[in-house]
Amino acid sequence: MKYFILRNYTIEPFFKEMDAVFSGYEDISFVDAESDRYIWWYFPPYKTDNEIIAKEIENYGNLLEFALNSIEASKLVFAFSMQAIYKINYQTGNNIVDEAIINYNRKLKDLSESRRNLKIIDFSNFLNGIHTKTGISTIDWKFFYMSQIPLNPKLGTEFSLWFNRQIETVELQRKKCLVLDLDNTLWGGILGEDGAEGVKIGETYPGNCFLFFQEYLLQLYNNGVILTVCSKNNEKDVEDFWNNNPYQKIKREHLATYRINWNNKADNIREIAEELNIGLDSLVFVDDNPTERELITQILPQVSVPDFPAMPYLFPEFIKNLTDNYFSVYQLTQEDVAKTQQYKQNAERKQFQSRFADIDSYLRSLNIELTIEQLNDLNITRIAQLTQKTNQFNLTTQRYTETDIRNFTEAGALIYALRVKDRFGDNGLTGLIIIKKEGLIAEIDTLLLSCRILGKNIEIVFVQTVLMKLKTLGINNVKATYIKTLKNNQVENFYEKLDFEIEKFSETEKDYKLDLTKVNYLISDIYKIIE
Repeated sequence: MKYFILRNYTIEPFFKEMDAVFSGYEDISFVDAESDRYIWWYFPPYKTDNEIIAKEIENYGNLLEFALNSIEASKLVFAFSMQAIYKINYQTGNNIVDEAIINYNRKLKDLSESRRNLKIIDFSNFLNGIHTKTGISTIDWKFFYMSQIPLNPKLGTEFSLWFNRQIETVELQRKKCLVLDLDNTLWGGILGEDGAEGVKIGETYPGNCFLFFQEYLLQLYNNGVILTVCSKNNEKDVEDFWNNNPYQKIKREHLATYRINWNNKADNIREIAEELNIGLDSLVFVDDNPTERELITQILPQVSVPDFPAMPYLFPEFIKNLTDNYFSVYQLTQEDVAKTQQYKQNAERKQFQSRFADIDSYLRSLNIELTIEQLNDLNITRIAQLTQKTNQFNLTTQRYTETDIRNFTEAGALIYALRVKDRFGDNGLTGLIIIKKEGLIAEIDTLLLSCRILGKNIEIVFVQTVLMKLKTLGINNVKATYIKTLKNNQVENFYEKLDFEIEKFSETEKDYKLDLTKVNYLISDIYKIIE
């Protein structure tokens, strides 16, 4: 991935690991059209005249607007917000520089609303945590005067880690599920020993710290993070506490599933991942007990295990790091918000299935409704998110951003998304196929489905319907590829089920072709299909 970076100072030390080309200082006369992505990073001028500083900041906003006109709308641009790292207050009542920075950042926001490829990176998040993490000064004046470096280059490693995480949030990459302990994690004390009356949660210290943590967990839940519990406890005691303690915010209704027993926590976490049908690398485990954390780290290294705060009053810093490192995302989709409910509905489907003797009777009873829709402004964020997050049922595992998706449509590709609904609820947009087109030949670039809708032959019906649609468009031949990854073994022979022929294969890849003139799929009437 090649970056072109527009800047007003020397910032090369902060992008050593990237394939990057840099503009001249405040130079927008040349913007490299061959680059894949762009970064705009301007600092307030390190000068002594505040009026001149304010005017230059205003001009930087205009320069950005001009530069954006030279960048293809299909390519991502990351623009850092501006922060006052150094300023001289000659008159404390005169805020001319602060106002100029506020106006500059407001202009960034306005531009991002009109230009979908512009994504704002809040630089204050990095600055606010840097002293706590490193103790390194923000500016090293020696480096500034010798090389015009506006930020201490000793912060380069910390910055690189932080910036890579910001890119991941824009690309909609985050962990899916939080696995929580109970005693001394969601509340202070041990329920089985201290009793419901002795557990600390409420309005006084330390109970107010645990209450704060639970309120934060509710916000994660509202932002689409799946909450689960894994605790060594008596389930009846916990249920009573959930139902009767007025300060208890996290209740059974907020959990997609839980394991409250005396079993090995590694085994319990494996079961949680299997029940939710998500990978272990999608889980974050939070437990106050260092022995339990070490157990999971050793036995289930795919699970992320952050350190737990030594004292309850350290929760604010802990939850900020938890969010920044694992759960922040640039923009939410409707499917994100409804995630816990959808996983609960999946569990109900499994229980319901046990009542039927054969799979067809079960599927027919579900009243499955498949809606196939084309790309639009409402679903593009979710479509890009699916390419970033889906691993198991993903034939090529290509990762795309919103701008990449728009590029496909501009090149004439066909993009069909799948929504799935049944008697238990709406799974939302959970399937995607991207088809490149050249004359009467089509090539499937991407085919994926969310794991939570698998097991009902929906994947077969979806692709059959799309292929028949291609046939009506006059397309005679379809090419497809399976690229093997560590997680997608289950779809290794998927195209064979649809009568594709293997043209070429190796240990890691299979290329297919299908003559559409020779196939005519009979699509089961079990499914109601809406196009």
